[in-house]
Amino acid sequence: MNDDKTTNPLEADLRILGLTFMADHYAQLSAKAARDHIGHQDYLAGLTKGELDLRHDRATARRIRNARFPAVKTLDQFNWSWPKKINRMAIQNLFRLQFMEDKANAIFLGTVGLGKTHLSAALGYTACIAGKSVLFTTAVDAINTLAAAQAANRLKVELKKYLAPSLLILDELGYLPIDKLGADLLFQIISQRYERGSTVITSNRAYKKWPEIFNNDSTLTSALLDRLLHHAETMLIEGPSYRMKDQIEA
Repeated sequence: MNDDKTTNPLEADLRILGLTFMADHYAQLSAKAARDHIGHQDYLAGLTKGELDLRHDRATARRIRNARFPAVKTLDQFNWSWPKKINRMAIQNLFRLQFMEDKANAIFLGTVGLGKTHLSAALGYTACIAGKSVLFTTAVDAINTLAAAQAANRLKVELKKYLAPSLLILDELGYLPIDKLGADLLFQIISQRYERGSTVITSNRAYKKWPEIFNNDSTLTSALLDRLLHHAETMLIEGPSYRMKDQIEA
């Protein structure tokens, strides 16, 4: 005699099919349907909606996890009162994500501590919620990863990681100098994403100083800017560093 308590056959079948919400809630919702005189069709519709909602939430969480944000940020958390100059309406318009539909780019320019990383991460988070694939990385980390891949004869495979997402966020471009190899690798990312996917870049350098970032290679810099800015919106943010807020106010 088998004393094991076996799972209800319906529940077992639902779990085999991967219908987790239905397996966990069919009995509860069935009892509610009987109590409230809910028809079979409406009962099934409720179960199906619950399953779809669960899958949607899991997919969203997976996109956020895969984006590799340094921290989850939202636009609501941004302190608009700190920067001395910021085009709030233009930035809020970016969060409609139309620029992604147009395969366009966005560049946040400003000195340190003005919220460029916050805004770019929040934009990426909004894209994840909207069902878009996103990857967040610093420019230096992307270059170092690709340089190592090139040395190991894996550049083509590794490059796909930066070309595949609907939105690529390259943070902190210009904070550290980039040698010729790094400049060439970054150019490959920008040129191959051109009109195929959207790129967001944050930088502490004005465009006229970008040749200094790329080892004073004005030819490569011009080619990179040509592709980057052809379909792009530039968000200029000015003011003192927010991280120095307490000292400044004191």
